[in-house]
Amino acid sequence: MLKHISGLLLLLILAAWSNPTEPTNDNADSENILPYPIQQKTLDNGLNVVVVEYPSPGLAAFQIVMRVGARDEVEAGKTGFAHFFEHMMFRGTDNYSSDEYSEVLKSIGAAANANTWLDRTVYHMTGNAKMLDKMFEVEADRFMNLNYSVHDFKTEAGAVKGEYTKNNASPYAKLGEKTAEVAFTEHTYGHTTMGYWDDVVDMPNQYEYSLKFFDQFYRPEYATILVVGDVKFDDVYSLAQKYFGMWEKGDFKSDIPIEPEQKETRYAHVEFPGFPPYLELNYSSPAFDDQSMDVAALDVLSTIVFSERSDLYKKLVIDEQKVRYISGGFFFTRDPYLYSISSSVVNEEDMQYVKNEVDKALEQVKTQAVDETLLEETKSKLKYSAAMNMDSPSSIAGNLAFFIWVSGEPESLNNIYNSYDKVTAEDIMHAAQKYFVPSHLTISTISSQKEGGIN
Repeated sequence: MLKHISGLLLLLILAAWSNPTEPTNDNADSENILPYPIQQKTLDNGLNVVVVEYPSPGLAAFQIVMRVGARDEVEAGKTGFAHFFEHMMFRGTDNYSSDEYSEVLKSIGAAANANTWLDRTVYHMTGNAKMLDKMFEVEADRFMNLNYSVHDFKTEAGAVKGEYTKNNASPYAKLGEKTAEVAFTEHTYGHTTMGYWDDVVDMPNQYEYSLKFFDQFYRPEYATILVVGDVKFDDVYSLAQKYFGMWEKGDFKSDIPIEPEQKETRYAHVEFPGFPPYLELNYSSPAFDDQSMDVAALDVLSTIVFSERSDLYKKLVIDEQKVRYISGGFFFTRDPYLYSISSSVVNEEDMQYVKNEVDKALEQVKTQAVDETLLEETKSKLKYSAAMNMDSPSSIAGNLAFFIWVSGEPESLNNIYNSYDKVTAEDIMHAAQKYFVPSHLTISTISSQKEGGIN
């Protein structure tokens, strides 16, 4: 699915829970967006195993999806640790040092990496399907036996600080940080994946807390093993039992604060002379739910109102040339987050005009039913684009991983796209009226002025 958030490609969605003792195979329906069965089964310790047998001779994608991200960092002064462990997990164990781990991957023709965001940390590799046993061995070793010294910890914490400094040189990163802090007063979405600067600076002093964080979250109940490619479910499940079956289940659960309803328009601004003016309108958006028509309707609306084929895009970008680009959409997240409409404005004095034109476009979709032909074309395009994007083990695994971390259920991939077929013009109008309201808006700007000056 193509999402329209600041030029990024995004996905959506949630689903039905599987039987913990027998592998599920409920999505063999040829009308599903993924035409290959999703099989899954849970080990006694809570570790879920998800497999898609996909015709890719000799190739398999192997991912471990951890449902822990910046969202789970609830302790004051202790942000950035989910991202920190994305780094630290490559530091090695008593069995395989960092260098030895890399050599093993090279020897089996595998490449590995990881990434972290608000709701997850994902470890992924793609390699020779015949060497899946070795992939399981080295991954199980580091997930259960990660071992690092105080010196290694401080070295990696310093690297994280360097990454923060580098990233935050961008005005967009500065604005993203400010927007999160302004838009969320209670919820942990109020800090970015990198964490607060003061916490990152203090991170080298938090060795003991790092051990606590790892002990709390790197447990099987937070994890899903996902394998896509030239494999058989029974073989993958046997390997999971062999290498991860002794992973001890934990008992920790984050107490995530609930964000109160926003009651007034808020503002975030970065003063940066000489940088292209930037305007972003951030409305409170719903948490992901693959049974919610609001979620499906808002995603369809994004393409209708903000894609390059939309009337708004044609007017502002092509005809009037007042903006370099304009896009809109929202991230699927475990808790309510933000629907963002962003634009790079050519002339600073046109920022209010651009905001007014966006308001007009949103008012129109609130009060006038979208054209039925356009609606059907849009729904078809979303499904077609998504289907075309899943053409390899790694791309299928990436899509499934998204739904695993956002909902806990890989079948959400099929569920959400099936729900698109049910979206009506009335659903879109209702969603627009419900979510695009000024009291739920955070206006974010970059300009040469001390204040954004947008209302």
